[in-house]
Amino acid sequence: MVDTPWSGDACSLVDAYRVGERSPAEELEASLAAIERSSLNAFAHLDPEAARETAKNADVSLPFGGVPFGIKELEQVKGWPYTEASLIFKDRIGAYDTTMVTRLKAGGIVPIGSTTASEFGGLNVSVTKINGVTGNAWDPTKSAGGSSGGSASAVAGGLIPLACGGDGGGSIRIPAGYNGLLGMKGTYGRIPRGPHTSLNPHTVVLGCLARSVRDAARYYDVTAGHDPHDPTSLPAIEGWERDLGSYDLRGRTVVIDPTFGGVAVEDAARMVVEQAAEQLVAELGLVRVDLPIEVPRMGGEWMIGNISSLYGEIEDIWPGCASELTDEIRVGIQLSENLLNMRVAAAAEMGRREANTAMAKLFDEVDFVITSSNPGPAFPAEDGMSSDAKTFIDYARGNPLIQKAFAGALRAARIVSGVASKTPQRLLAAVTKGSPKLLDMGALTIPANISGNPAISIPVGDVDGLPIGLQAIGRHHQDALLFDLAQHVERERPWPLVAHEAPR
Repeated sequence: MVDTPWSGDACSLVDAYRVGERSPAEELEASLAAIERSSLNAFAHLDPEAARETAKNADVSLPFGGVPFGIKELEQVKGWPYTEASLIFKDRIGAYDTTMVTRLKAGGIVPIGSTTASEFGGLNVSVTKINGVTGNAWDPTKSAGGSSGGSASAVAGGLIPLACGGDGGGSIRIPAGYNGLLGMKGTYGRIPRGPHTSLNPHTVVLGCLARSVRDAARYYDVTAGHDPHDPTSLPAIEGWERDLGSYDLRGRTVVIDPTFGGVAVEDAARMVVEQAAEQLVAELGLVRVDLPIEVPRMGGEWMIGNISSLYGEIEDIWPGCASELTDEIRVGIQLSENLLNMRVAAAAEMGRREANTAMAKLFDEVDFVITSSNPGPAFPAEDGMSSDAKTFIDYARGNPLIQKAFAGALRAARIVSGVASKTPQRLLAAVTKGSPKLLDMGALTIPANISGNPAISIPVGDVDGLPIGLQAIGRHHQDALLFDLAQHVERERPWPLVAHEAPR
C-alpha cells in the first residue's frame, strides 16, 4: 500500500506504473489523503469518485496514463464548478471540456480536482473571496504567486506530480519561480485555447507547472498543435520530449540582466540569478552580449483595456456584484468602465506596438535574454501584490466610505471626459506616476506575453530557504532551445522536486 504521493516527476511515475512498482489507484488514494492533510489550500474542488473510476481503468501505456492531475480553476471542465475563482460564479457548472483538457484526458491523466487561482487570473497572487489564501509549498505563510498558484503549490507541495496553468502576464512563470518549479510559457499559440477561444488581449498561453523539463516537454507532446477553434494556434511539432538535449547551444548569444532594464529586484535574488546565468555562459559556451534592455513597461491604459473581455461576462450583473469581487478586480472594472475611451484605447495599442517592436529589436541581436522570474522570494501570503508600497486599494480595502467616494469620482471623470477627452488619460498617468510599484507586478514577465516570445522559469537557488527562479526568454518558435537550456541546469544543479517536509 502506498502511504505518500510520488515525489518524483510525472514521467518517472508512469515508468513505475509500467513495471508494476506503483498502481494508479493506490497513487490516487495517496494524493487524496495528502490533500486532506495539507494546509496549503491548493484545491478549490475535488472529484474523488470520478477520479477513482478513471484511475481504476487507467491505461498506463499513455503518456500520462494514471497520473493524478490538477486542473487550474480557470479552465472549464464539464460537470465541475466553473467559478473562475470568483464568488459571482459560485454556482456555475462547466458545460464542456476545453481543448487542452480534452487532450490531457486522451493522454491518460486522472483529473483529481481544480486548483486555486486568482480571480479571473487578474493578479500574481492566489488570494480570493471564494477560496481564501493559498500558501507557498516551502512556507505556507508566504505567497504561492499567481494566477496559477494552486497548481504550483500542489505540485511543489508533494500533493500531485503535475498540474496545468495559464500565463497571460506571468501566471505560470511567477508561481513556478516562487515554488521552485519549472514553468514554461511557450510561443503564443503553442497550446490551443478552444473550443470557444477568447482572443483579446492576445497574450494568454496555456501550459503546466512541472517538476522536470521532460514533464513539460511531454506536456507539449500531448497538448500542443493546431485546433481550428483557435485561429491563433500553431501547427503540431513532433518529438518535444524525444528531442530534448539535441540542440547545440554553443555560440548562442545572451543578454543577462536580472532587472530586465530596471525593474526593482532584491539584491539577494539578483545575485542568485546573476551567478546562475554566468555558470550557463561558462558551461554551455554562450556568448554574453552587453546590450541595454529598453522595453517600455505597459501603462495603465493597456491594463484597464484588458478588462473589457471580463466586462462582457459580468455586464448583466454589474454593478450589483461589486461587493462579491476582490478589491483589485472591482477597482479595475470601475477604472475601465469610467476611463476607457478612444483616446485611452489608442494609447494602449500604441504602447503595445512600441513594446513589441522593442522586443523584436532585442531578439534581432541575441538568442536569449536572462532575467529574474520575480522581484525577490515569495512575500506574505495574504498580500494582494508583490510590493511593499501601499496603493489606493490598500487604503480602500474594508472602508466603504473611501470606496464610495472613489466610485463617485470616477463617474464624474466619465462625465468630464465627454467634453475633455484627455482627462481619463491624464488621470491614469497620475495614478501610474503616484504608484510606480504597481507596474512592477509582472514587469519582468509581461513583455514576453506582449510579444508572444517563449519564456521559461528555471529553479536556480534560494534566498532564506525560499526558491528563486531564473527566467530565460527566447526567439519566437524556439521553445526547444529553452527546454535544452533548462535541462542543462537540471542535470548540473538538480533542484528539489518537492518542498521539504511536503505535504504541508
